[in-house]
Amino acid sequence: MEAKQKGKVQTVLGLINPQELGATVTHEHLLVDLMCYFYEPEEASKRSYIDRPFTMDVRGELPQIAFNMKANLQYYDIEWSIAEVSKFVNAGGGGLVDTTSMGLGRDPLALSRISRATGLNIIMGSSYYIPQAHPPNIGELSEEEITKDIIRDVIEGVSDTGIKAGVIGEVGNLYPLSDTERKILRASAHAQIETGCPISIHPGAHDESPMQIVKELSQAGGDNSNMIMGHLDFAIEDREKLLELADTGCFLEYDIFGFEETNLVYLGEYMRMKSDFDRIETIEFLIEKGHIEQVVIGQDVCQANQLTRFGGKGYAHILENIVPRLRKRGWKQDQIDQILIHNPARALTFN
Repeated sequence: MEAKQKGKVQTVLGLINPQELGATVTHEHLLVDLMCYFYEPEEASKRSYIDRPFTMDVRGELPQIAFNMKANLQYYDIEWSIAEVSKFVNAGGGGLVDTTSMGLGRDPLALSRISRATGLNIIMGSSYYIPQAHPPNIGELSEEEITKDIIRDVIEGVSDTGIKAGVIGEVGNLYPLSDTERKILRASAHAQIETGCPISIHPGAHDESPMQIVKELSQAGGDNSNMIMGHLDFAIEDREKLLELADTGCFLEYDIFGFEETNLVYLGEYMRMKSDFDRIETIEFLIEKGHIEQVVIGQDVCQANQLTRFGGKGYAHILENIVPRLRKRGWKQDQIDQILIHNPARALTFN
């Protein structure tokens, strides 16, 4: 690791001190290609949505056609992103982790442009997403080659842009883990050891998945205290399993605030999705059990239907809507600051 990175947060515009981040959402996508989830439906009526532009009149058809409609899964417009994320900045936001990893249309130059236009501290991801997004040659790549690729993203920058990743992730996994997913997890852990860069994980939708991943990373020498376990909104239902995960020392991420659709079909299965009320209650349970210093949050804006221009809640939902709800529930300002400011600052600092 370069000595200058230790104790710093690495944004797309360079290194900053952790206290410069401000209120931070730790799992978002500013530009993204989610065609790894696209599938062609059997029904002729649903096929009519495949190449349609996203317009407000299709919102009533969601989520039944969310993964059949290319325009919902491909979010490429820089100006749209600037307008959308400016609402987060105007609401008091200071930092955002773009967890768009390899295979999802990661765009370092666009992220740097968005950062300059908005003043937002943007942290860019590295490593690989779920198997459906892996490159065709992933099986041919050795663990050492993948490790070197991630290290290069963090130390030198992505391709020839000079723009460096500040988080290893989101590292995508399903349940149970495949040999390839295990290989990528080990490579991510080795890259973390070499660079001190934090890791962000996308687990499978199964109570056993997060711990399976933690064990794989730990066996490879990974640092649990420098790792964010994402998507706990759907990854764990059993609270005893949640406490077992919390005891490992990793950061606990509830990152789909604003998304409350319970009928979403995810990779062929109905997704178990919490409401914002459920998310708040579960975080309060973690606080009661002494884990407030591990909780981080986000909205995982990654589809067109989540943008405010199409009736979604957007990037500012937590600051504009959730924080006032927390205050009404009796939360103190120092608790809100802990989760939105202090925890992200520690979670994103290079060790």
